[in-house]
Amino acid sequence: MARNLLAALAERPLVCDGAMGTMLMASGVESRVPEEINLISPDVVRKIHLAYVSAGADVITTNSFGGNRPKLAKSEMEELLGQVNLEAARIAREAAGDSLFVAGDIGSTGELLDPLGTLGYDAAVAIFREQAEALAEGGVDLFIVETMFDLNEARAALEGVHSTGLPVICTMTFDTRGRTMMGVSPAQAVEVLREGGAVAVGANCGVGPEETLKSIEQMHQADPTIWLAAQPNAGVPSMQGDRTVYSIDAEGMASFVQGFLDQGVRLMGSCCGSSPEFTRAIARVVKGT
Repeated sequence: MARNLLAALAERPLVCDGAMGTMLMASGVESRVPEEINLISPDVVRKIHLAYVSAGADVITTNSFGGNRPKLAKSEMEELLGQVNLEAARIAREAAGDSLFVAGDIGSTGELLDPLGTLGYDAAVAIFREQAEALAEGGVDLFIVETMFDLNEARAALEGVHSTGLPVICTMTFDTRGRTMMGVSPAQAVEVLREGGAVAVGANCGVGPEETLKSIEQMHQADPTIWLAAQPNAGVPSMQGDRTVYSIDAEGMASFVQGFLDQGVRLMGSCCGSSPEFTRAIARVVKGT
């Protein structure tokens, strides 16, 4: 099905699912890392995927955001890397069936690359390749490299993932200044990620749809022809008692969707604090239902 992704994106914007971590926390399952739930409670992960399928998602994202070797090593789980990612892909594939796309979710290593840190570029490429190959074996159709701050790490991720031959979308996280934590502008991201072979680039996470839309607008201005992806957080989180509450509800998120589509967004979803309710509201606008 991966060979049809570009055709699908050309035909119409696709709806991506929403938060996985938020939903896993709400499930109450205890684990060392969210990815471990693929092994100890796969039915919980499957149920979340199915809820997003029912809500109208065209793209289902695997529970593998932190499934790379450095992050798993912090919980002494690196020996389970292959199994964690393989099962993440298999669970999502089973929920998505043959009619929907499954995206292998890849986040940052959590390490700083040379010269700011000790992780070399080639080592980073190998880290991302290892995770991507396990996800590809499990049956993903494409990859979403997301929540990136450093362009060098994003480039390494693209290079590592390309070893699978599958298409990759790459999104970075921008703050209220319109820059990533490492000072990268949306225009810089477009240039580097496009040259790195991403089929679509964009922004995810951040402080909510309003600020994310500003970053997307700058990306569209930098290259009006490039396909864009947007997955903003459900606004700003705050604590109410022992609960984390986000500032924007599903309808609030949906009110921004047409603005994203007008700027060339071809993959529209949501990030932290969202739920299948958000996906359903987004799908109503994207699909006109």
